[in-house]
Amino acid sequence: MIQLNIALLTFALVACANSALAAGPSKDKNFPNNDTLEASIYRGKIVFENYCILCHGVKADGNGRAAKLYQPRPANLITSDKNAQYKELIIRQGGAAIGRSEFMPPWNNELTNEQVKDVVSFLTSISAK
Repeated sequence: MIQLNIALLTFALVACANSALAAGPSKDKNFPNNDTLEASIYRGKIVFENYCILCHGVKADGNGRAAKLYQPRPANLITSDKNAQYKELIIRQGGAAIGRSEFMPPWNNELTNEQVKDVVSFLTSISAK
């Protein structure tokens, strides 16, 4: 009897999972489509919060919790005058590779191409320009 209940429960869970997959992605009008600039900025903020916030800070002003450990201090990304290509380059290759701070790590092996572009979109969106 217990085996029958387990089998029925397993069948029900698989059926629910299959129906959720068949329904496709969320059609919520408040959720941005994945191919828009809005979605790229949203994803970039998530990547920033997971990889960059410790040094660059919650406000991206270079005052993260670890900033005091480094000289030179992390860049203030809000007032940065660097263009998108430069930001992508330093994210991918790290600071030392382009003559900047050795403490800025290269993220090329950690982040996908989409994640790097999304972070650049996010940084562009918060720029004080």
